Amino acid sequence: MERRDLGSWLEGPPQLNSEAWPGQRLGRPEAGPGSVARIGPRVVALCIDWALAMVISHFFFGGDAVANLLVFAAATLVLVSLTGHTIGHRLLGLQVQRLNGGAVRPLDGVVRTLLMCLVVPAFVTDADQRGLHDRVRGTILVRIR
Repeated sequence: MERRDLGSWLEGPPQLNSEAWPGQRLGRPEAGPGSVARIGPRVVALCIDWALAMVISHFFFGGDAVANLLVFAAATLVLVSLTGHTIGHRLLGLQVQRLNGGAVRPLDGVVRTLLMCLVVPAFVTDADQRGLHDRVRGTILVRIR
């Protein structure tokens, strides 16, 4: 037995699942349309949506923090429930879909938005990079281009 057989702490913890990419067990492709959206585009889309909410809140409510959250929640709820994506998602080629690839239902958008506004559920993710806010309603954020 040699040191390389034991691995290194730099390699991180052993992988418990055998999936080669997020979404594989869900039948999602590794890359391209239909693949699971990765963390980078998710964060950029969130920043775009939050910045737009702050601009709207600034002009109509003087930039109040509660107003920022309410504007963000209202825009996310309406846009995800009706179109499956927010402005940030659309700009980055992302869309919220049901696991079967179908359109998000209004109740999915409501529950997903409320949980996302609590912040913590969005950080509790699984091997498929789905946050708790997506797992509760059986949705997933995917690339559409």
